[in-house]
Amino acid sequence: MIGNKIGHRLDPCINYVLKTFFGERGNPNLFTLMGFFATLLASFLILKEFWVVAGLAIILSGLFDLFDGVVARNLGKVTVFGGFLDSVLDRYSDLLLLLALVIHYLKKGDPDLVILTSFVSIGTALIPYARARAEAANVPCNIGLMERAERIILLSAGALFGWMEWVLWVLAILTHFTVVQRIYHVWKKLHSS
Repeated sequence: MIGNKIGHRLDPCINYVLKTFFGERGNPNLFTLMGFFATLLASFLILKEFWVVAGLAIILSGLFDLFDGVVARNLGKVTVFGGFLDSVLDRYSDLLLLLALVIHYLKKGDPDLVILTSFVSIGTALIPYARARAEAANVPCNIGLMERAERIILLSAGALFGWMEWVLWVLAILTHFTVVQRIYHVWKKLHSS
């Protein structure tokens, strides 16, 4: 949703900042990997219950995820492998954060939050899967309330402000709502053609 509203309008500003630091040498795959490692760090910090620092690491991972696309587009380094790597590591990142939360709630002996987080994991995995299957059927499908940017913002806010349980309830509802939105979108497109 945020990506659809803002699109690439921030690219010139972000590109200017990145060029200031990296010149023409920016490597989008390096930013992708840095985002993944920031997520690993955030997951570790969740397990150690360093919530505020974990929230900052989640934000950092989101920024690197933003940077890789900007660098690729503006330096003419968009590649099929880069897009593939970015998508795969994004899925690992999403699910590792949620796995860290599952482990945290298991240690705390809170089965309700383990189940809730697991339900969020299912929705989180199905959102990009629905898009990939739609695009395999030649139906563009980047619609929905809870795309990756929204999930990153909510998880970071949950960690930073101690709202994680509320964030998980929101994600549990809206990730699956987004999957249903995508199913309906694809059904409508295929039946209108």
